[in-house]
Amino acid sequence: MTLRMRPAAGQTYTQILKSTALMGGSSLVNVALGIIRNKAMAVLLGPEGVGLMGLYTSIVDMAQAVAGLGASGSGVRQIAEAAGSGDDERIAHSATALRRLSTILGLLGALSLAVLALPISSLTFGDHQHAGAIALLSLAVFFRVVAAGQTALIQGLRGVGNLARINVLTALLGTVVSIPLVYVFGAEAIVPSVVAIAAVATLATWHYSRQLYANPPPMPLTRLGEETATLLRLGVVFMASGLLTFGAAYAIRLIVLRQEGVLAAGLYQAAWAIGGLYAGFILQAMGTDFYPRLTATADDNVECNRLVNEQAEISMLLAGPGLLATLTLAPLMMSLFYSSEFGGAVDLLRWICLGMMLRIVAWPMGFIVLAKNARAIFFWTEVAATLVHVGLAWLFVSTYGTQGAGMAFFGLYVWHGVLIYLIVRRLTGFRFSAANRRHVLLFLPASGAVFVSFLVLPLWPAIAIGCLATALCGIYSLRMLLGILPPASMAVIRGWITRFA
Repeated sequence: MTLRMRPAAGQTYTQILKSTALMGGSSLVNVALGIIRNKAMAVLLGPEGVGLMGLYTSIVDMAQAVAGLGASGSGVRQIAEAAGSGDDERIAHSATALRRLSTILGLLGALSLAVLALPISSLTFGDHQHAGAIALLSLAVFFRVVAAGQTALIQGLRGVGNLARINVLTALLGTVVSIPLVYVFGAEAIVPSVVAIAAVATLATWHYSRQLYANPPPMPLTRLGEETATLLRLGVVFMASGLLTFGAAYAIRLIVLRQEGVLAAGLYQAAWAIGGLYAGFILQAMGTDFYPRLTATADDNVECNRLVNEQAEISMLLAGPGLLATLTLAPLMMSLFYSSEFGGAVDLLRWICLGMMLRIVAWPMGFIVLAKNARAIFFWTEVAATLVHVGLAWLFVSTYGTQGAGMAFFGLYVWHGVLIYLIVRRLTGFRFSAANRRHVLLFLPASGAVFVSFLVLPLWPAIAIGCLATALCGIYSLRMLLGILPPASMAVIRGWITRFA
C-alpha cells in the first residue's frame, strides 16, 4: 500500500476482516488444542502445577524480552518500510541482518539466563531448588528469540496466511509433545515441555521464512552494520517495552504467589489464559497485518486516523460479543478448559474480561505511536503503564485477594485508554468516528451491566441477562459487519454460503 494508491474504505474493511479471519481460523484451531492441552495439564498437574508453569513462562518471557533487544519489533517496521519502497535488494538486506542478529542475540540470551539461574531461582521461589530448571529454560530463550526474528520477516511482508499456518503447526506439535511428557514425568516435565514448544515454533518459522529468502544476495559488512544499527536503535525501545510488560506480569505473579500462595498463582494463570483467549486472536491479527499497513501511511495523518478507526471498528464488533459470552459463561469456561478445582478463578476471569474489552478499544490507537516512531512517548507510556499495573495489583491483591489482580488489569486500561487517546489526539488529531462512538457506548455499558448483575442477582437470572446481552450485541455486530462490507465482498460471502449449504 502506498499513499498514491489508497484502497477505498470498503476494501480496507475487507482486508481487515480477511487478515482477522485467517488469524482467527488458526486461533480456533489453537482454542481447540488449548482446551485439550489445558485440560490435560490441569488434571495431571493441578492448580499448583499450572501456577509453576506460569512462573516459568514469565521468566522465559522476560529473558526473551531482554535478549531480543526488540529486534523483532523493529524488524517488522524496517521490513515493512523496505517492502513499501518496492526495493527487493533493500528487503533482502534487512531480512539478512534481522536473521543474523536474532541468532546472535538468542545465543547471548541463553548464556545469560544459564549464568543467572541461581539468583533468579532465589528471587522467584526463595531458594535454589529450581536453578537447574531455570538453566534449562535458556534453550527456550534461544529458540524464541530466533523464531521471533523469523516471524518478524514474515509479518513485515504481511504474510498473514503463513503466520496462521505457523500458529496451527506450533499449537498442534506443541500439544502432541507436551502432553505425553507431562503424563510420563509429571511436574518434572514442565520445563522440557516449555523448551519443546519453543523449538517447534522455531522450526515452523524457519520453514516459512526460508520460502521468502532461501538464498539471500551477498551483503557487504558495512551495509550489515548499518542495517543492524537501525534495528537496534528502535529495537532498544521495543526491548524496554517488552521488558516492562513481561516484568509487570512477572511481578504480579510474584505478588499473588507471596500473598496468596501457589494455588492462587495457578488460578491467576488459568483466568489470564482464558480471558485473553478470544480477544487474543483479534489483537494478534491487529499486530500482524494492521501495524505494517499503518507504518506505510504514517506520514499522512488523515489516512493514519482512517485506518485506526476502521481497525478499531472491526475489532470491537468481532470481540465485543465474544467477551460478553466469556464474562457470562465464566464458570463453564473455567470447568471446560481446566477443572472444577479452578472454580475460585471465576470472579478473577470476569474482571479480566472487563479489562480486555477496554484493551480492544485502546490498542488500535497505540499503534499510531509506533507507526510515527515516537520512541520517547512510547517508552514513557509503557513505564507509566507498568507502574500503574503493578501498583494497583499490590494494593488490590492485599485487600481483595486473588481477584485483586483482575481489578488491577481493569484499572490499568481505564487509565491507559484515556492517556493514549489524549496522546494520539495531539500526534495526529485522532478522534473516534461516529460509528465507533456508538460501538463504545454499546459494548462498554453492556459489559458493565452483565458484570454488575452477577454481583447483585442470583446466578441464573444473571446468566439470563448475560445471554440476552450477548445475543443482542451479537446480532448488532453481525448487522454492522454486513453493512460495512462492499458489494464485491458480500458476493464472495454469499458464494461461500451457497457452496457449503
